Amino acid sequence: MSELRQRPGRDPGAAAPPEPEEKESESENKLDGETASDSESKSEFGGSPPVPTSDDTPEVLNRALSNLSSRWKNWWVRGILTLAMITFFFIIIYLGPMVLMMIVMCVQIKCFHEIITIGYNVYHSYDLPWFRTLSWYFLLCVNYFFYGETVTDYFFTLVQREEPLRILSKYHRFISFALYLTGFCMFVLSLVKKHYRLQFYMFGWTHVTLLIVVTQSHLIIHNLFEGMIWFIVPISCVICNDIMAYMFGFFFGRTPLIKLSPKKTWEGFIGGFFATVLFGLLLSYVMSGYRCFTCPVEFNNDTNSFTVDCEPSELFQLQEYNIPVVLQSVVGWKTVRMYPFQIHSIALSTFASLIGPFGGFFASGFKRAFKIKDFANTIPGHGGIMDRFDCQYLMATFVNVYIASFIRGPNPSKLIQQFLTLRPDQQLHIFNTLKAHLVDKGMLASLEDA
Repeated sequence: MSELRQRPGRDPGAAAPPEPEEKESESENKLDGETASDSESKSEFGGSPPVPTSDDTPEVLNRALSNLSSRWKNWWVRGILTLAMITFFFIIIYLGPMVLMMIVMCVQIKCFHEIITIGYNVYHSYDLPWFRTLSWYFLLCVNYFFYGETVTDYFFTLVQREEPLRILSKYHRFISFALYLTGFCMFVLSLVKKHYRLQFYMFGWTHVTLLIVVTQSHLIIHNLFEGMIWFIVPISCVICNDIMAYMFGFFFGRTPLIKLSPKKTWEGFIGGFFATVLFGLLLSYVMSGYRCFTCPVEFNNDTNSFTVDCEPSELFQLQEYNIPVVLQSVVGWKTVRMYPFQIHSIALSTFASLIGPFGGFFASGFKRAFKIKDFANTIPGHGGIMDRFDCQYLMATFVNVYIASFIRGPNPSKLIQQFLTLRPDQQLHIFNTLKAHLVDKGMLASLEDA
C-alpha cells in the first residue's frame, strides 16, 4: 500500500513549501525534540502514517475561489464553513436538550474514531487480533458506566418506577465492572508473541483516548443539565476566541506565539482575549433573561419529557453594582445593572481565551509527533471533528469544576426523591430526627405558633 508522507515540521494548513534542490540529511528531517528512540520506534512500527494530502474543498468553492491566492482562498473556505457550523449549532440548540445530548454523543464517537484510526495507522496495527473490536468494546463499557450514572442521577423517579431499570440501577457499578473485566480478559487472551509491546501500546492508546474523549463529553452533558446557559456560553466563548484569534492574527499578526503552532501570533492571542470577554458579557446578558436557558434541565415524570421551567435563581436576576471610583470618571456612571451570571461569564471567557487554546496547542503537538496535518478531513478547511473540539473538552472540565466549586449547592428535590425510596421505618426515623433538629433550632415552634 503506497503512503503519502507530510513534510516534518510543516504547519497544519500552511501552503506547501518548495522542494529543496538537494536531499536533506536525516537529522534535518526530524521534528524538534525527536530522539534516536523515536526513530527506532518508527522503524519498529512501520514508519509514518499515511497522510491524506488531497484537496478536500468542495468543487463549487474551488471554482468560485479559483482566482484568489491560496491565503485568501483558505480564509474564505474557513469563513464559509464556520458560518455553516454556527448555523447548525443554532439549529440543534433550538431542537432542545435531548438533541444536544445526542449530538454530544455523536461527536464523542467520531472523535474516538479519529484518534483510534491514527493509532491504527501509525503503528500499522492491521494484523493485531481484536484491536479495533476491543477498542470499540471499551468505548461501549465506559459509556454504559457514565450514562448509567447520569440516568440514575437525573431520571431517578423514572428509574424507580420501572422494575428492570431499578435492578440495573442498583447493580449498575457491578455490571459496569464486569463488562470492563470481560474486555480486560479478552485483551490478555489476544496477546500474541512478537507483538506484546505493540499490543500494550495500543491498550494504553485506547484508554488515554477514552479518558480524554468520553469523560469530557460526560462532563458536557452534566453542564447541560445545570442549565443550557452553562452549555451554550462556554462553547460559544471557545468558538468566538477561535474565530477572533484567527481574524486578529490574519490581519495584524506579526509576532509568533508558540513553536508548536507557528501561525499563531501574540496579536491574535491578545485580540481574541479581549473580543471573547466582551462577547461573553453580551451573550450572557441576552441569555440570562430567558428561563429556557437559565433553568436546570429536569425530567418531568408526569409528561415523560424534559422541562426547563423554573423561578430564576439570583444568578439570573438583575442586580445593581457600584463601579470602582477609578473607572467612574472614565465611563461616567456610578452604578451599573447587570446579571450576576455576567460576572461568572468573565471567568468562563477568560479561561476560554487564555487556557483553552492550550488544548489546541496540545493537539498540534500530538499531530506533529505523528507527522499528520489534521485528525481527519471531515470538514473542509478545518480538518476533523477533533480538530474543532480539542479546546472544547478542556473547557468542559473547567465549567464542571467551576459549577461544583462556586455555583452548585444542595438540591432539595433530589434529597426528597431519595427519601421517598426508603422503607417506611427509615422515613419515620429521618422525620423524627429532622423534627427534633428544627425544635432545637426554634424553627418548628415558631411555625406552630403561626
